[in-house]
Amino acid sequence: MNIALIGASGFIGSALLAEALARGHQVTALVRHPERLAPQPGLSAQACDVLDGAALARQLAGHDLVLSAFSGHAHADVAGYYLQGFASIIAAVKAAGLPRFISIGGAGSLEVAPGLQLLDTPDFPAEWRASAEGARQALQQLRAEATLSWTLVSPSAHIHPGERSGVFRLGGDQLLVAADGNSHVSLPDFAMAVLDEAESPHFIRQRFTVGY
Repeated sequence: MNIALIGASGFIGSALLAEALARGHQVTALVRHPERLAPQPGLSAQACDVLDGAALARQLAGHDLVLSAFSGHAHADVAGYYLQGFASIIAAVKAAGLPRFISIGGAGSLEVAPGLQLLDTPDFPAEWRASAEGARQALQQLRAEATLSWTLVSPSAHIHPGERSGVFRLGGDQLLVAADGNSHVSLPDFAMAVLDEAESPHFIRQRFTVGY
């Protein structure tokens, strides 16, 4: 598969890149600083500004799948920049006429009780609130799309480095909690679930979550 991966050098993006290359896919890594990615078989790194929609559409053209791990964490206006960039990415995917789009979302919009999302609980960390709100609005934007073949993947509340066990659960809009009472997933297992979905789609025009 020929995959365009936006944000391939980030926390989650780097795990997605490693998993995709390990499976033998051809990956175009679209990042701000391509020189920071070490050359690897199957990898083409290109400089990318997601806010330049016309240029991005040209870079995306010809791929089988766009996988976006874009985030606004490094920007002063996290939510605003994220939503602006996300809208530009969606427009570029549609302009390029690509058949499939998978985006990484946050855990904040997952329900912890009927009608109550994690983001709206009193103990939600303040430092993650802006990015979580941006991701929640991005999900709403995708659900309003009339024709785009999209999937949004939310991690558990805590995503962390760890082993690639291959043992995890998939869920829908509810936060997954492990037997130990924690909601968590390792980066390699999360990346494995995302690439599984890329190769064998089961959640077309849906959000799903991954956890233990």
